[in-house]
Amino acid sequence: MKKIADLEIRWGILGVGNVCEVKSAPAMQVIPNSEIVAVMRRNGEKAKDYAARHQVPKWYDDAQQLIDDPEVNAIYIATPPNGHLELCTLAAKAGKPVYVEKPMARTYVECQEMVRVCEKLQVPLYVAYYRRRLPHFLKIKELMDAGAIGEIRTVHIDLKEALNPGLVAGSEENWRIDPEIAGGGYFFDLASHQIDLLDFFFGKIKHASGFSSNQGKAYDAEDIVVGNFVFENGILGSGNWCFTSAVNSRIDQIQIYGSTGKISFETFGKGEFLLEVDGKKAEKFSFELPKHIQQPLIETIVGDLLGTDSCPSTGSSAARTNWVMDELTKIRID
Repeated sequence: MKKIADLEIRWGILGVGNVCEVKSAPAMQVIPNSEIVAVMRRNGEKAKDYAARHQVPKWYDDAQQLIDDPEVNAIYIATPPNGHLELCTLAAKAGKPVYVEKPMARTYVECQEMVRVCEKLQVPLYVAYYRRRLPHFLKIKELMDAGAIGEIRTVHIDLKEALNPGLVAGSEENWRIDPEIAGGGYFFDLASHQIDLLDFFFGKIKHASGFSSNQGKAYDAEDIVVGNFVFENGILGSGNWCFTSAVNSRIDQIQIYGSTGKISFETFGKGEFLLEVDGKKAEKFSFELPKHIQQPLIETIVGDLLGTDSCPSTGSSAARTNWVMDELTKIRID
């Protein structure tokens, strides 16, 4: 893959919505050898406003114009998923590395095409599964790899949310429940983080099957998904995601069971987890999370492009998550 010949990554951002206010884009301004030089939204006034508030020198209301800007040498695609394939293709044809928001695309087929075009044009492709670099998840992986809970047997995901999930950031329009835009409902938005994290912990999932349904009838997308999956290393897993449960029944928990212990944590909560080993008192680990939650991952992207680091979240790894989600929702029961 081509690396950046310059000594600095000069970002152009397509779609500066909510995720770019604190979570991601501001990190690009504080990481060494990284800066934002241009932003784009279809609404030019909103692009201009973002640029003014975040001290970005240029703004556009046309994606191609930003991609063609000679000062921009890397593209961050922060639009909803329906635009990812097209914009990734345009950026790759311009020879500019791509960092794209998750989920990577609406379907596994779209993800495959993004990987194909970037490989053909030798353009690096990264995806915003930033939990791969958060400190508590790195510690969990370190403990499991060291045998802290013995041989890993099984993992269970349990996510329950009310009709309007508190885990979802506010937006001007709720595209997350429009399958034409998002690929599915809240499952695609939130479970993608969990499935990718398990891929980081245990490797590739080789079998997945499940059922989805629309029980609440509040929108067209699925609002409940249940399923099972098998990793290449033989670990078995299951998941239950419901987005129409009672307000007071909210659950965000992943439990990993080993032959001698268990690790429990929230995917979307604080930087904490519990380690329970047979015959011992549960031990709580706590870590401070970064203000700009994507910063540790973006640091690896900058380093990868400059040849000093490697990024753990690529198009190839992220596409696997879309494949699993497609398989889990393939059979719909309404």
